Amino acid sequence: MTLVDANIGEEYIIKDITTDDEELNSFLFSLGCYSGEPITVVSRKKRNCTVSIKDARYNIDNDLAAAISI
Repeated sequence: MTLVDANIGEEYIIKDITTDDEELNSFLFSLGCYSGEPITVVSRKKRNCTVSIKDARYNIDNDLAAAISI
């Protein structure tokens, strides 16, 4: 299951991040988005979603949300 399929307001644990882009992996890691970390989808729009990681909120697009397995 990925973040695209997640229910709004429910906390999940990140299992894996599937991307071939090392810069993207480093960026997500700097946000605190890595395996074992809790993540919550706060809201969802047509092309993006807002997630909560470590008491901070980030707006990510659906392609990036699809790369995050929960």
